[in-house]
Amino acid sequence: MTKTHSPTMSYDPRQLSDEELAQRAHDELFHITRAYEELMRRYQRTLFNVCSRYLGNERDADDVCQEVMLKVLYGLKNFEGKSKFKTWLYSITYNECITQYRKERRKRRLLDALSLDPLEEASEETSPKVEEKTGLEHWLVHVNQIDREILVLRFVAELEFQEIADIMHMGLSATKMRYKRALDKLREKFSGTIET
Repeated sequence: MTKTHSPTMSYDPRQLSDEELAQRAHDELFHITRAYEELMRRYQRTLFNVCSRYLGNERDADDVCQEVMLKVLYGLKNFEGKSKFKTWLYSITYNECITQYRKERRKRRLLDALSLDPLEEASEETSPKVEEKTGLEHWLVHVNQIDREILVLRFVAELEFQEIADIMHMGLSATKMRYKRALDKLREKFSGTIET
């Protein structure tokens, strides 16, 4: 980030792009939080939806969202704008969700659609029952963890493939291939009811 703005200049945060708001927040924090608050307002709902799809419950999703918002608040001072704000935000979210998985796994075995243990997922006794899930959760039960994460970032966060590849530290072609294979698998199971 190179341009700076005077914190005293009046502006309507709703009229600015994410990148302009990120620049404002970079310059203004921690004295003025208007730009930061607008960024969080724009993404709060999707952030929560992404976290709850990853974690399988609203309590953990809420905790992770709070942690993400704090990391964004303190991280904006160092955000250089090398990637889009949205990509940076979901990269933080993805990492926080992974951290939360690991914490929860140490405390107890997770028996939800995003279990980290592939053997557990393969077991019919411990795998979540399809009837208990609706919408995206209904589909996610049938693909592995990495493919689930790609689908969540694509369908819930509505990210581009390059953004997903960057967040997951994968090549673009590998990301697209995994996405296509996951959809093919789901199409087989659900008779082509999923749209790309």
